[in-house]
Amino acid sequence: MRTTDARTPSPSPTPAPPDGDQLCAPYAEAVLHHAGRDWLRLNVPGHAAASGSELAGLFGSRITALDFPPLLDGIDLGPDTPLDRALALAAEAWGARRTWFLTNGASQGNQIASMVAPALGRTLVVQRSVHSSVIDGLVLSGLDAVFVQPSVDPEQGIAHGVTAADVADALERTPDAAAVYIVSPSYFGAVADVRAIADTAHAAGVPLIVDEAWGSHFGFHPGLPANALCAGADLATSSTHKLAGSLTQSAMLHLAEGPFADLLEPLVDRAFRLVQSTSASALLTASLDLARRSLVTDADATGGSIEAADRVRGAVRALGRFRVVSDGFHAFPDIVGADPLRIAIDTRAGGITGHEARRRLFRDHQIMVEVATDAAIVAVIGAGSVPDTDRFVEALHTLPSPLTTDPAGAGVGTAATAAAAAAGMLRLPAPGATKLTAREAFLSPALVVAAEEAVGRISADTLAAYPPGIPNVLPGEVITAEAVRFLQRTAAAPNGHVRGALDLGVTRLRVVA
Repeated sequence: MRTTDARTPSPSPTPAPPDGDQLCAPYAEAVLHHAGRDWLRLNVPGHAAASGSELAGLFGSRITALDFPPLLDGIDLGPDTPLDRALALAAEAWGARRTWFLTNGASQGNQIASMVAPALGRTLVVQRSVHSSVIDGLVLSGLDAVFVQPSVDPEQGIAHGVTAADVADALERTPDAAAVYIVSPSYFGAVADVRAIADTAHAAGVPLIVDEAWGSHFGFHPGLPANALCAGADLATSSTHKLAGSLTQSAMLHLAEGPFADLLEPLVDRAFRLVQSTSASALLTASLDLARRSLVTDADATGGSIEAADRVRGAVRALGRFRVVSDGFHAFPDIVGADPLRIAIDTRAGGITGHEARRRLFRDHQIMVEVATDAAIVAVIGAGSVPDTDRFVEALHTLPSPLTTDPAGAGVGTAATAAAAAAGMLRLPAPGATKLTAREAFLSPALVVAAEEAVGRISADTLAAYPPGIPNVLPGEVITAEAVRFLQRTAAAPNGHVRGALDLGVTRLRVVA
């Protein structure tokens, strides 16, 4: 068994050879067959697959020909449709009792999961570093929340995960708990001990919901961690487009065959209909069907992706200028493994901030990475993809080191470089006190005030440095001066953005009146 950059998690079992059905992509094949017929299209979408349209000119006529509305007889409607079969194959592939295809991303899955939780209790025990879509779900559901604080790497300024002991403590003080909600893997690839947390939640009589947005590929190769359902989760969101190969905005929601399945299944089905578009894209849905088939039938391709990522980490270690963030995961008790397809690199160690490294890689080398912080960048390799890793390593190591030269032009050495970078690094702000539920704050009368006047007042909005999109201020939390400084500095950084902000510079904030 291969080793990982952290304590070895429960690996995926060696995938069984796919059966004949898993070799098919019934929905994608049905849509392709349907597009091959000579249709006079007098329905939506309005482009009508016209060969001379601007859309066809930009994307190609095949894209517009495949762009069908939903509710097509024999594809979406009728007994044992191709859509039904595609959903069943996805559930089988991920080990789920039932799977739903989502066309509004894993954010939609998080909203659905939050919306059904009130049937189980009044308070959600939730990891504080969840994606902002989970907080959006709290606004929709009206649930109270007890937040479990994640471990934080102060050197990197990044949040990791929570332990089973953290969750047990939160459950002990939450007698009306509805469910436990965690994230695994994290944006930096840290894998939580989902099995231990699931056992803790189940012992307290509540289900475990996992935002597994970044782990849609887990379980499909022995070099990858097991997926959340295999580790005991009851409901898992899967952002299939991220690393499993479907089109952007497509995702899945998986329900386990567990002690809460009978209660959750009808609730999830009804909530799904509330938030799923009635014009779900056939292109997105077909891409989910194809991504599932690729993951199940081509584990060798996923293995090639793992090897490519390992080559990058090996080269970074050997060259010595930068550091691999996951090499330090062993210091955190909440981390039991690392996603090998995420390559987190401490650029500060090499004398350049993550934001500046990302900007220069994009501008000067036409290389895009996923996430940048003050201290690091995160590159990802999709399952089945084998990019030009030499190009990335070479470009990374040609980046300038502005912190290595003093004003007189003399080199100042690696230790001083790291110290200078650390001194100016943006630290994660501690959350302010919670005064209202997210829903109460969101729906309360509100005022827009200057950011400095908002300090000490209750936020009406979710504010999250993006990417990765972890909320730094929640509706109902007191806004701190530290949070304002963090968000304004984030917004001022190259490619910096604050989701939920009223303006680009975060100069004004919405507060409860």
